Amino acid sequence: MRFAAIADIHGNHLALEAVLSDIRAQGISDIVDLGDMVSGPLDARPTIDMLMQLDTVHLLGNHDRYLIDRPHEKMGSWERRTCTQLEPRHFDWLRTLPATAIYRDRVFLCHATPQDDETYWLDTVLPGGEVVMSSLEAIEARAAGLTQSLILCAHTHTARAVRLRDGRLIVNPGAVGSPSYRAGKPHPHVVEAGSPDARYAILEQVDGAWDVTFRHIPYDHETMAALARQNGEAELASALATGWIR
Repeated sequence: MRFAAIADIHGNHLALEAVLSDIRAQGISDIVDLGDMVSGPLDARPTIDMLMQLDTVHLLGNHDRYLIDRPHEKMGSWERRTCTQLEPRHFDWLRTLPATAIYRDRVFLCHATPQDDETYWLDTVLPGGEVVMSSLEAIEARAAGLTQSLILCAHTHTARAVRLRDGRLIVNPGAVGSPSYRAGKPHPHVVEAGSPDARYAILEQVDGAWDVTFRHIPYDHETMAALARQNGEAELASALATGWIR
């Protein structure tokens, strides 16, 4: 069993194209998408059109949910801009997507945690804004009741793998299209990848054990940074150009 996991594209269609091309080059045809697909000041329409053509499992991320669960005036700036690029068929498709799923009976999929789509799982934000790995006890508590040997999550844009004491593996593949960001909850903080590459993971089960390969793919990030800058998103432009928030 061998497949790719993608997440946190955020309307970056050039990063998505590069990742899908690399996945094909690796001889992989099966993909799971962990959500946060289109929201952002980039190119939502070509991004969602590409994703809708994929025969794969898609999850509804928190930013995807914001597009369909609230009136326009209560959306954030990213969602309000994204809405102007989407058609009714796109919203109809988003409404069909689950928050969690089980892939081929062996892999549990969620966007953030099994319990909700906004909570950090493998990472914790300290009151001073430092982002550190969560404790093993906290990570295991959120995995209670899951019987699958591989668990995939996303949301923090940070590629990470954690082995639980019972042998289960939790993997965050990193972000395809948004390497770094600033957030205000639970405390003000930034997450920085340190490079502008598009990220995803390859998962393979060999003799009952899961092998993980994190892939960092160069692409035309300067074009997407210029688009973010044109749309008034200076920090996102910095993240897309460099992997740092400046």
